[in-house]
Amino acid sequence: MEKSVSCDTVESMDKVAPGANVNRAIDAVRALLGDNRVSTAASVREQHGKDQTWNVGAAPDAVAFALSTDDVQAIVKICADEKVPVIAYGTGTSLEGHFSAPKGGICIDVSGMNNILEVNPEDQDCRVQAGVTRKTLNTALRDQGLFFPIDPGADASLGGMAATRASGTNAVRYGTMRENVMGLTVVMADGKVIRTGTRARKSSAGYDLTRLFVGSEGTLGIITEVQLKLYGIPEGIAAGICSFPSVEACCRTTIETIQLGIPVARIELLDAELVKALNAYSKLDMPVGPTLFVEFHGTPAGVAEQSQMFGEIAQGNGGSAINWATQEEDRAKLWQARHDAFWATKSLMPGKEALATDVCVPISRLAECVVETQKDLAEHNIYGPIVGHVGDGNFHVTLYCNRDDPEELKHVKGAYGRMIDRALAMGGTCTGEHGIGAGKRDYLLKEHGEAVGVMRALKLALDPDNLMNPGKNAGP
Repeated sequence: MEKSVSCDTVESMDKVAPGANVNRAIDAVRALLGDNRVSTAASVREQHGKDQTWNVGAAPDAVAFALSTDDVQAIVKICADEKVPVIAYGTGTSLEGHFSAPKGGICIDVSGMNNILEVNPEDQDCRVQAGVTRKTLNTALRDQGLFFPIDPGADASLGGMAATRASGTNAVRYGTMRENVMGLTVVMADGKVIRTGTRARKSSAGYDLTRLFVGSEGTLGIITEVQLKLYGIPEGIAAGICSFPSVEACCRTTIETIQLGIPVARIELLDAELVKALNAYSKLDMPVGPTLFVEFHGTPAGVAEQSQMFGEIAQGNGGSAINWATQEEDRAKLWQARHDAFWATKSLMPGKEALATDVCVPISRLAECVVETQKDLAEHNIYGPIVGHVGDGNFHVTLYCNRDDPEELKHVKGAYGRMIDRALAMGGTCTGEHGIGAGKRDYLLKEHGEAVGVMRALKLALDPDNLMNPGKNAGP
């Protein structure tokens, strides 16, 4: 056992147990669900095997559309009996090849599991099926004065958000999925169903299995229900845009804002290249230069005070007068433009594949890391606009590449590797929110070293036949 989980045996373990009979498993699942809920059509399989980035996709052998935990349990039991891999699929918005099927198998699409099972307004929590999306949940909660704050940009499924430990623009104030998932219903590799956590706000009972599955990316089990913390909709909200003479000035403003304890809800950095792209794509007229998008939540008086304090900090770092938006439609337009950043840059790079990055460093090293990254890209003549959730030290560079051009591929991969090495050297991580999936497995080993062996031991204990999303995260 010690040898089988050693970090030196990463590739040798990358095998699915022999004897798999995919056709027999597909027939059994079709008999269970009916022909209309199982597809082997090439277009459906390809959609469920490739994300929007340059990660190499791989189609599953079939896609099964589940409507309940019982459906998922029955499918997993069939696959366990036949030794067939199982891959969970929510809305397909993840960016690191999480739902590709390099070993084939059956993809379980949970998008039809879209029921909000309960809402407890007095306790500010709810329970939802895994296929409910964040926008659907917030629309349903609005009349009760509640909302769920985690906003990764895409209208992702809440089960997928839990599985990838998603965060996004509001994380600086509300945390990530790790802090906001209270409990889970999970179908294990052998078909058993477990429930982790309770509705209590704290517990000292047993291992924290909820946190084990949050971020496990479907490699330990399939999440079918999620218990979530909710928050009251703030009475006052103000969002604003402020431009700066340099990226360093943006980062200094962010660091000083956090260090002074100003409870900023969102603070986003856009470099000049990204502003250009958004102006063209979203029909905006922002001054072209490094820019911060900010938002404050609270009482009207509190928001006014926070906004004034931020304005003084920004002015001290050379920031412009802030263009504030307090009406909901104006704020929605502002943040929609921010969420369209990926598509805005992609529209300028037709025919090229995108490589999404998301390093995260301590905020004291943020300016240094961003500036060194910009210098590296300029030196190698690589287009890489930068946007970041800089309140928690997380930033993204979207790199574009023609995979068929070996020289260009080499240059882009080199910049990608140097950026991750830079973040790790500064005490950071290779991924602040996108996760490991298939795309960052080599960097997980570089970041965690021998601790990956412990992760692999957990994987083998819970999934000894390596059937749950094989080839992803820390798993074999």
